Amino acid sequence: MLNNIHYLDHSSLDVVFNKNSDNFVVVERELYEFSKNGEHLILKIRKKDLTTWELIDILSNFLGVKSREFGYAGLKDKDGMTIQHISIHKKFEKKLSTFKHPKIKILEKTYHNNKIKIGHLKGNNFFIRLKKVNPVTANIINSILKKISKDGIPNYFGAQRFGVDGNNYELGKKVANGEHHIKDRKKEKFLISAYQSYLFNRWLSKRVEISKMINTLSIDEISTHYGYSKENSKIYKNQKQFFKVLEGDVMHHYPYGKIFLAQDVASEAEKFARFDRVPTGLLVGKKVMLSDSDARDIEKEYDDYILSNGTRRFAWISVDEIEGKYRKEEAWYELSFTLPKGSYATVLLEELLHNSLK
Repeated sequence: MLNNIHYLDHSSLDVVFNKNSDNFVVVERELYEFSKNGEHLILKIRKKDLTTWELIDILSNFLGVKSREFGYAGLKDKDGMTIQHISIHKKFEKKLSTFKHPKIKILEKTYHNNKIKIGHLKGNNFFIRLKKVNPVTANIINSILKKISKDGIPNYFGAQRFGVDGNNYELGKKVANGEHHIKDRKKEKFLISAYQSYLFNRWLSKRVEISKMINTLSIDEISTHYGYSKENSKIYKNQKQFFKVLEGDVMHHYPYGKIFLAQDVASEAEKFARFDRVPTGLLVGKKVMLSDSDARDIEKEYDDYILSNGTRRFAWISVDEIEGKYRKEEAWYELSFTLPKGSYATVLLEELLHNSLK
């Protein structure tokens, strides 16, 4: 797989990151407060070095039920420690009281009226420890984190989306176009999403590249090189934020709200700079709004007709609650931050370190 294009221009940083339960911690932020009553048992669970699917398989085998009986808001990484909520009917509460596993601990329980569903979370809090960090590198990290805190990052899908070898999107393309059939519905959906994610990342890399060029070229050079009108070239050049809003971009109120086509581009860019709304990229498929004009000229290069439904994804995200602390004696740099749901901490690390991570 091609590497994603970074938007920051610093050199790569020589540090060590081992993605394990000591150095990588994820805490899910629930979308709403649970009602504390109802027929669904809500479990707050801490797991180590297990995927969410593996966690649910272990619990379903223990209870003797199908995995579909469980509800969860999001899939969490295998490597590291994660804390998340899952739901199951409260009739299993007594049996679960005897559950023990070396990698799983039930921290709390409560009740709710509804089963937890995919997407029912605000986002995730992350803690990451980098090692073998010298004082010069620590100062560089401090300055980079200040910029990321202000400007955000591109919302690439992380490498873990594409499997161990990074190429499961190739099979996903065949599945999405009906050329290959898989009986396992869960695996089928995952492979199709890998293909959608691959196309999105390639589109986003292109848009980051174009934004870099717009920052570098003159208005006349922008118009000549990309075929934009002189008026639009001037509007794009005058935008203060790094990632440029183009005419016809599909915008999304941030972090919640409706999607719409960008028409008054200068005004939309100003609001994007304040994270009032954000440009979106296409996750290919049916029944999805497409961009228009200059934005569509780029998007159509990464579009494909597939049998599944498509959607839109934030092209750019804010990174909130960033804190960094350098521990000189241990040569550790510890950082914490919050990302919206569906976004990847490894993407932030790649932008920070300018190194590819698995």
